[in-house]
Amino acid sequence: MQSEALTGGFTDPAVQSAHAFRRMMEAMARPGTLHEISGAEPPAPLSRAAAVVLLTLCDTDTPVYLAGAMDCTAVRNWLAFHTGAPLTGPSRCMFAVGTWPDLGPLSAYPIGTSEYPDRSATLIVECPELDASGATLTGPGIKDAAALSLPEIEAFQSNRTLFPLGLDFIFTNGRRLAALPRTTEVS
Repeated sequence: MQSEALTGGFTDPAVQSAHAFRRMMEAMARPGTLHEISGAEPPAPLSRAAAVVLLTLCDTDTPVYLAGAMDCTAVRNWLAFHTGAPLTGPSRCMFAVGTWPDLGPLSAYPIGTSEYPDRSATLIVECPELDASGATLTGPGIKDAAALSLPEIEAFQSNRTLFPLGLDFIFTNGRRLAALPRTTEVS
């Protein structure tokens, strides 16, 4: 294992993961809001925000799918050392990370069951830009409407029709993140 895999994790895991978890929950509770998140220095091509999400939410019982360029030796080794999360394919993952084109098709991911809707995947989408503009978001946690630069609209509209099943999304760019839970309506 190269030394790159041994560095770049949390320096104070208890405190940093607690702060990161709070930011992620705020993002999920208020879809479309942008949040700064830090504490990790991962290998390329993984962004700092995506790395912090993985460090905070993944452990040895959390299967992760690395899509496209994310599935490289540096990221695999870094994730293994810092979280112990097993790598898997899209049909068995709890979290998937990659760019929007690399994560498709969405039908490959678990959407939960009627008994256990929480057994669905969360997709961590690395975005070239992340702004509060573009698609209009409405629904729980949004006072009137919010805006978010989504890679497309139709996929999120289709995902919403599956509720209470469906996928949840965390969008990352550099140190920023935003979330789009399955309850959010996109237009």
